[in-house]
Amino acid sequence: MTLSWVDGRPAEGLPIHDRGLAYGDGLFETIKVVGGRPELLDKHLQRLTRGCQRLAIPCDIELLSSHLSAFCTELGGGVAKLIVSRGEGKRGYAPPIPCLPRTILTGSPLPDYPKAHAEQGVHLYPCTTRLAEQPILAGLKHLNRLEQVLARAEWQDPLFAEGLMRDTSGRVVEGVFSNLFVVEADCLMTPSLERCGVAGVMREEVLEQARQAGVSTQIGDLSLEQLYRADEVFVCNSLYGIWPVRQLDARVWPVGPLTRKLQRLVADLSSDT
Repeated sequence: MTLSWVDGRPAEGLPIHDRGLAYGDGLFETIKVVGGRPELLDKHLQRLTRGCQRLAIPCDIELLSSHLSAFCTELGGGVAKLIVSRGEGKRGYAPPIPCLPRTILTGSPLPDYPKAHAEQGVHLYPCTTRLAEQPILAGLKHLNRLEQVLARAEWQDPLFAEGLMRDTSGRVVEGVFSNLFVVEADCLMTPSLERCGVAGVMREEVLEQARQAGVSTQIGDLSLEQLYRADEVFVCNSLYGIWPVRQLDARVWPVGPLTRKLQRLVADLSSDT
C-alpha cells in the first residue's frame, strides 16, 4: 500500500518553491511500521527534534506525532518516510521569516531483503566516494544525500548488499544506508560521527542493548587497518536490524557470537512492538 500526506492531509503533490526541493533544507526519518505502529518511534522523534533545533526549523513534535500515528494506522505495515522541510520561501538561500515548516509523509512496502543477508552475512563494496567533513551537519539525517547517491551508483553487482564509506581523511564512517560496528577483544566499537555521517536510531539502540548486556562499548575514530583487524563486523539500520559483514576486499570475517547475540536482542524488540 502506498500513501502520501502533506501537513496531515492526503496529497499527491508538493509546491515547487518548497526549500526541501530547492536546497535540501530539511530532515527526514525512515520508519519501519508493523501492525500500524511505528518502531523505535521515540528515538526517531528525538533525532528529528535534535535536527530541527540544530537547523533552526520550528517543529511541533506533538502535532507531528499525531499525524504520524494516524498515517501509520492507515498504512498498516511497511515503511513510513517522514520529511520536515523549512517550507516555502523566496528565491535565494536566506531562510524565510517567519518559517512555516512543511511535513511530508510517504508510505511504501518494506524492502524484500534476502534472508541470507541476516543469516549468512553480506559483502561490502569499497566505495571511492568520500564523505565531506562538516561538523555542523554531522549526525543529522538531512535531505542532501548526494554523497550516498553517488556512492550507491558505484556498484550494480548483486554480490554487494552494502557499501563502505570513508571520510576525506580516510577514516571509516558508515555504510551507504547503514551504520557500522566492529568487535575486537570483546569490545563493541562504532565510528565517531562528529565530522560526518548519520547517527542512526538502530545504532543508538544497538549501543543501549550492548551496554545493558554488560558489553564494553566504544565510540571513536576507526581506520581501515583497524577494520581489517576486527574479530567481527556488522552493519545495521532501522529497517532490517543487523546484517553480519562477511567480506570486504580480500578480508573475510566469521559471523561472530556477539553479532548473533545483538541480532537476537534487536529481533526481540521488534517482536514486542
